[in-house]
Amino acid sequence: MLVNGKWTKDWQPVQKSDKEGRFIRQVSSFRNWITPDGRPGPTGNGGFKAEAGRYRLYVALICPWASRTLIARKLKGLEEMIPVTVVNPVLSDEGWQFGGYPGVDEDPLFKATYLHEIYSRADTIFTGRATVPFLWDMQQNVMVNNESADILRMFDTAFDAIIPSDLRLYPEALGDEINRLNVEIYDKLNNGVYRAGFASSQQSYDEAVSDVFGILDRLESRLEGQDYLIGNQLTETDIRTFVTLIRFDAAYHGIFKTNRRQIKDYANLSAYMERILRLPGVIETVNMDHITRGYYAIKALNPLGIRPTGPAHIEALLASVA
Repeated sequence: MLVNGKWTKDWQPVQKSDKEGRFIRQVSSFRNWITPDGRPGPTGNGGFKAEAGRYRLYVALICPWASRTLIARKLKGLEEMIPVTVVNPVLSDEGWQFGGYPGVDEDPLFKATYLHEIYSRADTIFTGRATVPFLWDMQQNVMVNNESADILRMFDTAFDAIIPSDLRLYPEALGDEINRLNVEIYDKLNNGVYRAGFASSQQSYDEAVSDVFGILDRLESRLEGQDYLIGNQLTETDIRTFVTLIRFDAAYHGIFKTNRRQIKDYANLSAYMERILRLPGVIETVNMDHITRGYYAIKALNPLGIRPTGPAHIEALLASVA
């Protein structure tokens, strides 16, 4: 991780846990917003006006948080406006790195080897893990934001005057329900699988797994007779849920030991996952090779790095959509 802008020790999957062994995720620290006129957003400072070609998105295709932003970028038609740099799916001893694997990029801006080098440019005294996704302002040469939830909402509204869209992922009329369900899904599902996988005590693991399958059961019931989770229309909550579901059977079920059931065992969730996967452009954000390669390369969980094949039903689903 970085300490005062300098790399100090090898990357570890768990940097912090509480006294009961619960995994604690780092809080995002760059929280400026791109807005239509450059005024400040809900957090951070102003000066980041929505303009074509000004911003670059850094992502890892293994990462569900990065994939949220890629899906929003696709659905809102922002591909040509916001270029993307993809990092290697395998975390090195110095964290995310550029190049060296099919489908990844070299760093086009600074010729960096590791992502943490860009964080040190953004903040010369930054302390913490260099994470994806983040948005970089190529005009001011600064990091805008490294919180995927913020980026998801920026993409929903900030560029509408340039690229009009009828799709609204965060309709104000559904805002309260979206916010409430987002919190539960994040804690018990999105981060819940990580809480299980990186638990350092039996108690914290049992608690996390109970949360994961409890929320899956509730979502399965919620989807009875409807296509989407809120208002029976696609919202950001569906995107936030999908990125975990699509990784579940191929990665989390095995490497994170969330193995009571698979998503294929839930009829409504399976149909829902496929429904979102078939939306225009979404399949292009799912790279199962990167996903399984990255998760099963976590040495703390899988020292020999052996990657299982399949599962066959996920391979068949992706092939049917591609």
